[in-house]
Amino acid sequence: MEWKEFVIQTENEAVEPISNILNEFGANGVVIVDPADLTKEKRAFYGELYELDATNYPEEGILVKAYFVHNSEWDEKLQEITGKITALQDFNIDIGLNYVTIHDVKEEDWENEWKKYFKPLPITKNLTIVPSLETYEKQHENEKIISIDPGMAFGTGTHPTTVLSMEALEEMIAQDDVVLDVGSGSGVLSIGAVLLGAQHVYAFDLDEVAVNSTRLNADLNHMQKNITTQSNDLLKGITQQADIIVSNILADILLRLIDDAWDNLVDDGYFITSGIIASKQQLVQDALIEKGFHIVKTNELNNWISFIAQKKTR
Repeated sequence: MEWKEFVIQTENEAVEPISNILNEFGANGVVIVDPADLTKEKRAFYGELYELDATNYPEEGILVKAYFVHNSEWDEKLQEITGKITALQDFNIDIGLNYVTIHDVKEEDWENEWKKYFKPLPITKNLTIVPSLETYEKQHENEKIISIDPGMAFGTGTHPTTVLSMEALEEMIAQDDVVLDVGSGSGVLSIGAVLLGAQHVYAFDLDEVAVNSTRLNADLNHMQKNITTQSNDLLKGITQQADIIVSNILADILLRLIDDAWDNLVDDGYFITSGIIASKQQLVQDALIEKGFHIVKTNELNNWISFIAQKKTR
């Protein structure tokens, strides 16, 4: 089987939406190549677990790589992909250089590409993401492992928006909570919520590829009974009540979720939001407060913002 490697040089802000577009078009794995992973601070934090080769990383921006089967539909698909990525600018998303290169790759090269970038990664003090094919020994007694199949979700969990979401879950979740994960992607947050004590997680995503990825990764972590996956447009038509709603999506889409999140939360429940660029922080904060949410905490990582908001009815 012949494969095409799609590589785009972009900016941090565009990584998540570009990854979503690539997955929508059937990418067999998405790799995030971020030079920030090479900083002294990260090397010190990750220790020997994160030995990466600097020559694989760009001097400017971030690389997003995706792998597609090369068939008769490829040329048309490529045009659609690049068009959708360019259109992200209409949502005030900085796509950076937007420089695209295409490479022919052998199947064995594609299968081993993940080994260059996807290493065991501690994303909170007690949660570590580990590629399913990697042998890993726990570093401390309280460490919990999220196993992810790199063949379907490269880079998942390493992005600042995901880290912020997981840290908020670790801080706010209580034993036997019911959680709604809106925009579940590969299911990392759903799996993390169960490991942190959630009784059940309902995971929603509009993209069938993401729904399938969440389901497969839930199975990989033996959580079939704890995580229910469903294709859905945010929380439209959903009546399930929850103690916590977590959503790692773009700010403009997040604004459409606020009303339904309020309705689906129990009194005093928490709404954890991430995926907010610094320039949209005030816009989202004002919308949350106008609805009646109390901002419990605001967190920031690499110019990304996350809110922990509480539903207060009295």
